[in-house]
Amino acid sequence: MHGVAILGSTGSIGRSTLDVIARHPVQFRAVALAAHRSVDTMFEQCVAHRPRLAAMLDPLAAAQLRDRVRDAGLPVRVLSGPQGLVEVATTDAAKSVMAAIVGAAGLLPTLEAARLGRRVLLANKEALVMAGGVFMEAVRASGAVLLPIDSEHNAVFQSLPRDYSGDMDSAGVRRILLTASGGPLRSLPLERFASVTPAQAVAHPNWVMGRKISVDSATMMNKGLEVIEAHWLFGAPRDRIEVVIHPQSVIHSMVEYVDGSVIAQLGNPDMRTPIAHALAYPDRVNAGVNPLDLARVGTLSFEAPDERRFPCLRLAYHALERGGSAIAALNAANEVAVEQFLSGALPFHQIAPAIERVLDRTPDRPLRDLDEVLDEDQRARREARSSIAALA
Repeated sequence: MHGVAILGSTGSIGRSTLDVIARHPVQFRAVALAAHRSVDTMFEQCVAHRPRLAAMLDPLAAAQLRDRVRDAGLPVRVLSGPQGLVEVATTDAAKSVMAAIVGAAGLLPTLEAARLGRRVLLANKEALVMAGGVFMEAVRASGAVLLPIDSEHNAVFQSLPRDYSGDMDSAGVRRILLTASGGPLRSLPLERFASVTPAQAVAHPNWVMGRKISVDSATMMNKGLEVIEAHWLFGAPRDRIEVVIHPQSVIHSMVEYVDGSVIAQLGNPDMRTPIAHALAYPDRVNAGVNPLDLARVGTLSFEAPDERRFPCLRLAYHALERGGSAIAALNAANEVAVEQFLSGALPFHQIAPAIERVLDRTPDRPLRDLDEVLDEDQRARREARSSIAALA
């Protein structure tokens, strides 16, 4: 039995992971679950999957869950706070850890799982965006298996040679092409960006995602963060990672080789495909995803990103070029800006200027350990709140 711990079990990735696990009860079992504060959903998951551990980052939510689990007579130990998340990520009962908590909260438990040499199914962008060097060093030192869950990085992983070691030249790889849907605002006139509402920004045309990542898709910051992730995952220099808009979201990404061959991974836009691939790797299992009907799709189209429409993509490339503190600041400033936009405190078209203001005020310095990463994260968040107040 393959035990799986899920960080972020109540989110869209976590729920999809549990769906795949439920389709293969003889092969997989959810042994530990963690989330922020969605008590009702977590309790339902505890009833359905009977994990050994369930952790809530919010202590009040954990207390409520503990009472409900006890009253229901469930054999589930309820944990709380950051240490509870770490215990879920490092439990000996789990062979694999699905790291799907959005934001900086998922960084420490994901890093601890990597340090213990676990098989890490990485859907948390922050582990690589905030602390790419620290995280990858932990993976190398422990021998952890790192499998990307983002549909784009999973597609690249599937399109590279099975024995790829991180050296593009020796593998004959010319460049990595990350596809992007363009999000819900791809065709909206630029003059209407100032009046974009949260409801518009989260209405993704192809994918079902959480609110934060949906806004990142609308600004294409998600693609900028994926460029940074691809740099760490595949040893790719920034000038060999390109982004192309592909509105149909059927080709999830591509790898171009020096002989002119381009290998792409295709499939319906359903996160259960990369989840099932990583859970069963190197084997394959049924993910419950509908077969791809190319005749019905009809047309696959592509276009270059418009920098005026998606300035966040430029900011991400610039932060990657600077490295260290600039990348951590980019991520922190974006989290604050998106949070403020969703709350109504910041107009959509001011998200990128708020992030750029933080980057302009960020001194370049390397981040050598987790404490330095977290210090820069907090500094950038303070700077972002100050910048947003100035823009209001």
